[in-house]
Amino acid sequence: MPRKGMRSIFFRSLSPSRTSIPPSSPSLRFSESLMEDNIEIVESLLKKWDSDFSTYAKINTIFHGDRTVAKQYLHSVNGLQSAMQHLVTQNAASDKLVKAQNLMERAMKRLEKEFYEILSANRDHLDPESVSTRSSRSSASRSRSSISDLEDDELEDEFRFAGESISEVEGVSAAAMADLKSIADCMISTGYAKECVKIYKIIRKSIIDEALYHLGVEKLRLSQVKKMDWEVLELKIGNWVKAVKIGVKTLFYGERILLDHVFSASVAIKESCFAEISRESAMSLFGFPELVAKCKKSPEKIFRTLDLYEVISDLWPEIESIFSHESTLVIRSQAISSLINLGDSARTMLMGFEKAIVKDSSRTSVSGGGVHPLTRYVMDYICFLADYRSVLADIVADWPLVLQSPLPESYFRSPGPEDSPISVRIAWLIFVLLCKLDGKAKLYKDGALSYLFLANNLQYVVGKVRTSNLKLLLGEDWAIKHESKVKQYASNYERKGWSRVFESLPENSTTEISPEQAKVCLKRFNTAFSEAYRKQKSWMVTNSKLRDEIKVSVAKKLGSVYRRFYDRYQLRFGSDALVKYAPDDLENYLSDILYGSGGEGSVSSSSSSRPIRAVR
Repeated sequence: MPRKGMRSIFFRSLSPSRTSIPPSSPSLRFSESLMEDNIEIVESLLKKWDSDFSTYAKINTIFHGDRTVAKQYLHSVNGLQSAMQHLVTQNAASDKLVKAQNLMERAMKRLEKEFYEILSANRDHLDPESVSTRSSRSSASRSRSSISDLEDDELEDEFRFAGESISEVEGVSAAAMADLKSIADCMISTGYAKECVKIYKIIRKSIIDEALYHLGVEKLRLSQVKKMDWEVLELKIGNWVKAVKIGVKTLFYGERILLDHVFSASVAIKESCFAEISRESAMSLFGFPELVAKCKKSPEKIFRTLDLYEVISDLWPEIESIFSHESTLVIRSQAISSLINLGDSARTMLMGFEKAIVKDSSRTSVSGGGVHPLTRYVMDYICFLADYRSVLADIVADWPLVLQSPLPESYFRSPGPEDSPISVRIAWLIFVLLCKLDGKAKLYKDGALSYLFLANNLQYVVGKVRTSNLKLLLGEDWAIKHESKVKQYASNYERKGWSRVFESLPENSTTEISPEQAKVCLKRFNTAFSEAYRKQKSWMVTNSKLRDEIKVSVAKKLGSVYRRFYDRYQLRFGSDALVKYAPDDLENYLSDILYGSGGEGSVSSSSSSRPIRAVR
């Protein structure tokens, strides 16, 4: 007897409790007669569906329309196997056993064909999306009775329920899955699992490969990725982020459900089959981020790197569940490897970003003391980083900040519940920027303009923090602390920028001075104020609120001192020609400073006062 034939006989072990029957007993002769009749009946049915003998069998399928025929066919196969098991206990070399085995071979050949036809004809109905929306993996993995074990009324109830509760497409999908499971159960129980699995692998692997291809997933080598322009690679990353979500949540998840259902009779078979079907495509899919992580690094590439890290991290529970078996360990390992490499790459780029700030060597001062381009670039960059705070928190969790000097951390962060590795890291980057700005402030020859530059840039930094997710990382205490620093810079600007104007007036308003001394003071005031106005008309404060606060403060202090002097000595000046600025004019002039070159408009010499204006 062929070795292949023996597996169907011995695949099911005989009951150990069976009592042997003497060869000559009447019951044995009756049992043999039943076996012979059973084989004849099976032979007649199999011959009907053997395409070598029947034209009808060539153009029709068993699993089509009424499933009564399919149920009868599977019952016949099971009956044939029972007959073979009985015959082998009597005479393993009998002609009847050889005949039964030949029938089994023909039956399995037909079931192979049916299995192939169902898989091929239902490619659209058994696509992963249809399968995944029909069921969940947990429900599919529960043991269900095959068609061969269902009673007629149970089978009818199942399909009636399918027709009432789900769409037509999903109904076809459910029927196909049930048919595939019944065939797989039968072939596995008779020892023909290998043939069944081979067909399944060929068809279903091609479906996964084709789906990923249409999603734009390519099999790339590191050398290919390294040669790509960043713009091209960035587009591929964006496409991959979309593709991997569909791949995991629909493609592999749906295939997992289908396999769990079809091969529920054997955990080993379904896991081995899933591993072979998915391994190549999944390794390619999850390997792409690692290729990106190994490419040349620069600070501007960090955000796409974080996109890759974030999507794998978010999908990890599904990845771990779908590829949970030991046979798919290599796939989980690839996903983890990509995460590790992406994290390392992100840390390298953060260090590169910090070094870029420190090494910035631009020596050109910003006109009017406005916001420096470095400040805008760094804060925009850090604001984007804050949008990835959850991902970055994971990446920097075990990456302590190592200072190059014994500077206490309290110098650049505020103690409080907001503190975390990512908060400290972000606060440190801002501190590095502020230190760099201190150096750039020294490029200004005018001390007042240096302080105005620092006030503008720090105010911009604080404003970015308050209007972005940075506020969640740095906290209110940090913002308040640095806002007080802005006020300190503004106060220093007032002191430096208006000191000569204040010094031109008498120090002690209660001490009487001569008319000549009063005229000298007035002339000095005119000169000092004109000079301050001329310079500060080209200076700027970019934040309207801060600008108004500074101008109100200067107007209040200077206006009160000058008005007292003017009211006291105006009759002694002798000529209006000496009075270049009336007290009411000061506010008018001050309203035009700190807007940048040229101010908001020309200032008339009219004595009518105007309110301090904000930037429109």
